[in-house]
Amino acid sequence: MSGEQAVLFSTLETESGKRIGVATLNSERSLNALSLEMIELLEPQLKAWEQDPGIVCVWLDGAGEKAFCAGGDIVKMYHATKDLVVENTEAEIEPVEEVVNFFTREYELDHQIRTYAKPIIVWGHGFVMGGGMGLMNGASHRVVTEQSRLAMPEISIGLYPDVGGTWFLSRLPEGMGLFLGLTATQVNATDALWLGMADVAIPSDRKEATQQALLSAEWQSASTINRKVADEALRSVADATAMPEAQLAPIHEAIRTLMSGDSLPGVVEQLLRFETEDSLLQRAQKTLKHGCPMTAHIIWQQLQHGEQLSLADVFRLELTLSVNCAMYGDFIEGVRALLIDKDRQPKWRHESVDLVSEADIDAMFASPWSPEAHPLKDLGE
Repeated sequence: MSGEQAVLFSTLETESGKRIGVATLNSERSLNALSLEMIELLEPQLKAWEQDPGIVCVWLDGAGEKAFCAGGDIVKMYHATKDLVVENTEAEIEPVEEVVNFFTREYELDHQIRTYAKPIIVWGHGFVMGGGMGLMNGASHRVVTEQSRLAMPEISIGLYPDVGGTWFLSRLPEGMGLFLGLTATQVNATDALWLGMADVAIPSDRKEATQQALLSAEWQSASTINRKVADEALRSVADATAMPEAQLAPIHEAIRTLMSGDSLPGVVEQLLRFETEDSLLQRAQKTLKHGCPMTAHIIWQQLQHGEQLSLADVFRLELTLSVNCAMYGDFIEGVRALLIDKDRQPKWRHESVDLVSEADIDAMFASPWSPEAHPLKDLGE
């Protein structure tokens, strides 16, 4: 990081004598892509702030004006794995340590944020994608601005909506989780509020005013009360009328209908054959058409079972899926095509969703570990 720390930490003194912990993802050049170094810095600092009675809440943002966090640092995993990818999902091969370690630590951080005792405010300005969505969706107070663009674009790289996507996509309005996963559609601030993916919308030029409102708030000792204090402070500077017009809410009924069906191939065909002049739906069709067939099947399965799983079990399942996608799936080829060679011509293992077999799908969901040996066995419920 050219000598700069991957996450910058500071505290702000409130008028009530308390402090607010501030953490800034500090890799503007990579759009603050979440790296292992960032994770290793954030986890202990968040824990220390949680245990410090003088800290009443945490503010998490990203350096620069383009992105809060536009994904995870997946290029390193590509280089660690590319020569070890195997064609046979029944082959006896140990998962790549770098892959297991990154995803384990990332999901531990996501779980830590989701179960944090104190308010965590995420300033979700600019791009919030992939790994950034994991950080933001778990926070108690999720702020969007007129520049926010939220998305889970994994279908284009042969992964799937992880970082808790199994949890939060399955809880969106009917059909929307499947649609966002299959099409990588970007969500603006107004739609994020409607979907429940954000809590408050604040114009980006009010960032300083927002922090001042938090500093002026009457913070208490009880975290349950402080959640309400943070909420009131944020809403005092909010302005939903300054946000862009909704794009998804007006066409929800069409999306709900297109996403309804008993099988993934049927739903995919339904969307691809749908005749529309809507530019958002046209982009969605194009992304799905060129996206990874195996990813589509994983998303379908995620959303069938996501609501029944505990939060900890969601992350345990996702670790299994992520490791298998890297070792036996299309993840490495997807990263190659989009970020390494940049030819945007991935050679997916299956030409269409129709050609993915039940055995192929089952292999992706088969854990490389016994329950006792699972790296996230102690995550909690």
